Amino acid sequence: MSYDFITTETRGHILLVTMNRPEVYNAVHVDMHHEMAACWDAFAADQNLWVAVLTGAGDKAFSAGNDLKATAKGGNKKPMPPSGFAGLSSRFDLEKPIIAAVNGFAMGGGFETALSCDIILASDKAKFALPEVKVGFFAAASGVQRLSRYVGRLAAQEMMLTGRTIDAAEALKMGCCNDVLPADALMDRAMELAEQMCTVSPSAVKATKRVLNDMYDRDGMQGSIQFSREVIADLMQTEDFKEGVTAFVEKRAPNWVNK
Repeated sequence: MSYDFITTETRGHILLVTMNRPEVYNAVHVDMHHEMAACWDAFAADQNLWVAVLTGAGDKAFSAGNDLKATAKGGNKKPMPPSGFAGLSSRFDLEKPIIAAVNGFAMGGGFETALSCDIILASDKAKFALPEVKVGFFAAASGVQRLSRYVGRLAAQEMMLTGRTIDAAEALKMGCCNDVLPADALMDRAMELAEQMCTVSPSAVKATKRVLNDMYDRDGMQGSIQFSREVIADLMQTEDFKEGVTAFVEKRAPNWVNK
């Protein structure tokens, strides 16, 4: 398949997916969400593909997250795909592993996309944040649920309620990623790990992921993410939401009114 906003490459049993909007730091708008959802659907259906590696184009960003300029222009009126942000955040039936190779900053939905993968490798230049509260949003694309599960609730709350950014070293210490690599070694390591996964039983890997997916269902992850969608829909009706998006586009400090 050909895509407008991502590129794909097959290497044996490995699918390399690159978010390809470097001019906006690989920010994701609604058409890209649907394109990525279709890509993961195709990956799931192809018996010859066993592992995927996801990265971002360029040397600055994995993904800046939600494309707020597109949102400000009304580009969020088309519904999100059922599988969520980047076709991943609400996808609980994929039984093949995805490795996130975070080559630069992963902000907001970009971080949530990485958290929706199975393994996170980070460049030593990578930075992570859930800064949505700074622009009138919150981490509604599974960030609240996943980060609190991975690093513990206290540490996650501090990040989510302040929107602060952490570097790769702190991310590793907190448990936000599996390993940190020099920038020029990141993709080699990601492909090496993917190849290692291809040496084990793909049926056993799928069985493992089936149980992991079921754990999310049993502990209420799916229901909580659905609740996040309901809350963000309410939030989008507030003056603060509109002000946050407008201030971001106009490159000024927002004037919050708490309503």
